[in-house]
Amino acid sequence: MVVRRTRGIDPGTVLVLGGRSEIGLQVALRLAPGRSVVLAARGGTDLDTETAALTAAGATAVHPVEFDADDTASHPALLAKIVADYGPIGVAVLAFGVLGDQTLAETDPAHALAVVHTDYTAQLSVLTVLANELRTQGSGHLVVFSSIAGVRVRRANYVYGSAKAGLDGFASGLADALHGSGVHLLLARPGFVVGRMTEGMRPAPFSITPDQVAAAVVTALGRRAGQVAIPGILRLVFVGMRLLPQAVWRRMPL
Repeated sequence: MVVRRTRGIDPGTVLVLGGRSEIGLQVALRLAPGRSVVLAARGGTDLDTETAALTAAGATAVHPVEFDADDTASHPALLAKIVADYGPIGVAVLAFGVLGDQTLAETDPAHALAVVHTDYTAQLSVLTVLANELRTQGSGHLVVFSSIAGVRVRRANYVYGSAKAGLDGFASGLADALHGSGVHLLLARPGFVVGRMTEGMRPAPFSITPDQVAAAVVTALGRRAGQVAIPGILRLVFVGMRLLPQAVWRRMPL
């Protein structure tokens, strides 16, 4: 992969929340040349491979930090410290999340709540703190990952899908609230991503790789697009999904 300096994207530190995420790392690699990168993850001191890749891509510095997405009480202090230590944020990528076990979630409310906490509540916490910080700056980008699963929630993964649907709605409203502030929010809606998170699962139609998601995200950031479907053909798929009668939809295998 040839990494080039991107244009049309606000200057500042690149923050990846979920520093081991394949998609988050691929986005950071494209933004790295000439920038400082902060990788925030559980076990944040054990990110040598990711740090080396970003340094090779041209990052001026890479800073691993400890981040527990589920510990929402820690978010304000942690994010304030990141800004104080590493400077204004140019791009913040929310790349953490879990698929969970749908079968278990249907019988174990604690597991269902854990999935929703990580994929919805923790995301809202981080977004609220970051939005306020970037408003003060008057610049910066937020990258939020919704999913095809949140466009219309399916029987097969309705716990995960409902969290993504909620996040999609929150991010859409937040984008409107940020209008005119100088802060840009990009809501990405990828399809099935072939990677560690989906290992062992049968790929769905129009499957994509983390690299393809990242390329589309960085292009959309440069255009200051509000939303991006990845791949683009999913925009038509989304329309069809919403039009299917419920009696048909509930029998969908995927």
